[in-house]
Amino acid sequence: MNAPSPTSIGSKLIARIWHGVTDAARADEYADYLERTGARECRATPGNRGVYVLRRIKQDRAEFTFISLWDSFDAIRRFAGEDYEKAHYYPEDRDFLVELEAFVDHYEVLAGD
Repeated sequence: MNAPSPTSIGSKLIARIWHGVTDAARADEYADYLERTGARECRATPGNRGVYVLRRIKQDRAEFTFISLWDSFDAIRRFAGEDYEKAHYYPEDRDFLVELEAFVDHYEVLAGD
């Protein structure tokens, strides 16, 4: 999936970036879980422009980076709630993740395909 260029939609996008780590042995299971929960919910939220889930295995850990693209902070709030800078977790995340990061990062997208 190609991210729309900011100029193609007439405004800048916001990238919401979250990181998580799970045991490498559960990497595929967690990837499926992410798709069923966060990725699906993001895509279904008005104002979402795409989701990318990145994964790399390092030794016995699987590192995930979840990038969602948004039209505005209002759109992000529809997904994450009023305190949109906090990470948005689902019940089973506690079973998978080594640590629950409290916050996510937001970036203005300056260039894209």
